[in-house]
Amino acid sequence: MSFGDPNNPYGQQPQAPQGQPGYGYPQQAPQGVPPQGGYAYPQQQAPQGYPGAYPGGPGGYPGVPMVMPGLLKTSRVLLFIIGGLQLIIGLVAGIGGAALSSSTSSSSASTAGDLAGGILVIVGLFVAAGGVLAIFLGAKFAKGGNGIRITTIVYASLSLLGSLGNFANLSADGAPTGIFGGIIGLAIGGVIMASVVSSDGAAWFKRPRY
Repeated sequence: MSFGDPNNPYGQQPQAPQGQPGYGYPQQAPQGVPPQGGYAYPQQQAPQGYPGAYPGGPGGYPGVPMVMPGLLKTSRVLLFIIGGLQLIIGLVAGIGGAALSSSTSSSSASTAGDLAGGILVIVGLFVAAGGVLAIFLGAKFAKGGNGIRITTIVYASLSLLGSLGNFANLSADGAPTGIFGGIIGLAIGGVIMASVVSSDGAAWFKRPRY
């Protein structure tokens, strides 16, 4: 069979022998064999369930509050108020105890004054420490973890016990003003306790952080 003059541009051009792939588009593969690109690597299929590419990370976690719940915001404000009041009361009690200890002159009065003044100073320090703790807990509500929640539960429990004791003593004395103050203390402690033991409060303190 003649292929014509190879120098004639209008003649029939010779065809490449069969079985050798050209340098253009890949040849059609036999039936049952996956097609391969010319000199490129075979394409890999994406993982099942992720067509085309791997998905990005989720935009959020369903069921996890991204904004502090309203009851926690209220408890935070109450902690700041209680902490400030406790700091003031603790400082006043400490200063009063120190002044009482230094104001007595006689020996018997000096002993009693020193004892009373020492008790006032200790009580003042204890109350002031509680105020510092309350302010610290309130400040940590925004970014604190489950440890802050547990500490707040302990603080609220002690506050409720103290308010119950004061309420019982003042009710026995029959002082209406003291009874009203005891009710307020119980209400504040109850709000703080309810805010951290609720499901929304627990989800807030246990939310993931990055």
